[in-house]
Amino acid sequence: MSVALGRTPSVRSYAIVTAAYWGFTLTDGALRMLVLLHFFRLGYSPVTLAFLFLLYEAAGIAANLIGGWLATRFGIARMLAVGLATQIAGFLMLSAVSPDWAAALSVAWVVAAQGVCGIAKDLTKTASKSAIKLTAGEASGRLFRWVAFFTGSKNAMKGAGFFLGGLLLEAFGFRFALWLMAAALAVVLAGVVLSLPPMMGRAKPSRSAREFMAKSRGVNLLAAARVFLFGARDVWFVVGLPVFLYASGWSFTAVGGFLALWTIGYGAIQAAAPMLVRRSDDGLSREVPAARLWSLLLAIVPAALAVLVIGGAPRPDLLVPLGLCVFGVVFAVNSSLHSYLVLAYAGSEKAAEDVGFYYAANAAGRFAGTLLSGLLHAWGGIAACLLGSALMLLACWAITLRLPAAGPDAVRH
Repeated sequence: MSVALGRTPSVRSYAIVTAAYWGFTLTDGALRMLVLLHFFRLGYSPVTLAFLFLLYEAAGIAANLIGGWLATRFGIARMLAVGLATQIAGFLMLSAVSPDWAAALSVAWVVAAQGVCGIAKDLTKTASKSAIKLTAGEASGRLFRWVAFFTGSKNAMKGAGFFLGGLLLEAFGFRFALWLMAAALAVVLAGVVLSLPPMMGRAKPSRSAREFMAKSRGVNLLAAARVFLFGARDVWFVVGLPVFLYASGWSFTAVGGFLALWTIGYGAIQAAAPMLVRRSDDGLSREVPAARLWSLLLAIVPAALAVLVIGGAPRPDLLVPLGLCVFGVVFAVNSSLHSYLVLAYAGSEKAAEDVGFYYAANAAGRFAGTLLSGLLHAWGGIAACLLGSALMLLACWAITLRLPAAGPDAVRH
């Protein structure tokens, strides 16, 4: 069964891929809280905590690029299964870390295990997002709705994972929590192998690096904007905000619970984005201007928060979380628009390669945001993280001004 399968809409395949990614995302969100809170409790500094996640993010850059090509060559379902199996291996590797080890060895081991999990995440994401392009067909309305629901629901599951991570850490401890999550993913993996046709989405891959990098102008510009969009989120989300809240007196469960609710709400707004954006028959002429407007609105939020914090506004421990709830609403619409636009710009035959290239840029943004989150927090606290976010969002907005809304440069055929 080849790419021809993917040209007809398949609700069943879409549902299976979505459910599998839900399971993956639930455990991936829990992993983030497990690692962050466990090692912060052991006395690791914010900068060291950021370094624990760097290989996780860096590995995603290569995993997306290679994963898109491999999904085109061997089939999307196979790469989805490989991503799930790799995540299980990362969990088991991470569970082997011992409190008796020297600090340097522990950090190196955790960074390496996080790298394995980073590869798993982006192999799974690339395969899953590519499957949506195939199963939704060519109708732009269906594609936007299916992408929005997939993206929003998986982020709601990620938010639930943040809460689950804090809960599992307190209830079972670090190692046993990882074993439980590995077992749950093994069940998901079995379901994928038994339910999806292994050759789904297979096509002729690019034969050279030059051919692989020959993306449309739309994909290239959107990838550049994505670097700054997700860097602007992670510059405060990964280290700055959790450490700020914990240092302000919040418990582990409260920190995980807030991040969970934030991400669940953000996911719900993503799923509703098609109702918030006027649609066009060609799928671009209204959606691209909307992406420009929402990018500019988003930049205003962290800039205003930073000014308030620096100006000595009362109760920053409440002001910052409330302000970032506003950020979450606007960010959700931006993210949903970008996720739709990359599939609208992507070519039909090699959608997995285009999606992989785009999410490699996403991983690069997360990498930069993660590194800056630790460095900026060490330099100037949460206010510096918010200022960094605002500057990155201004760069994102400037790039969206050049996105093609129509014409031959928009989509590579």
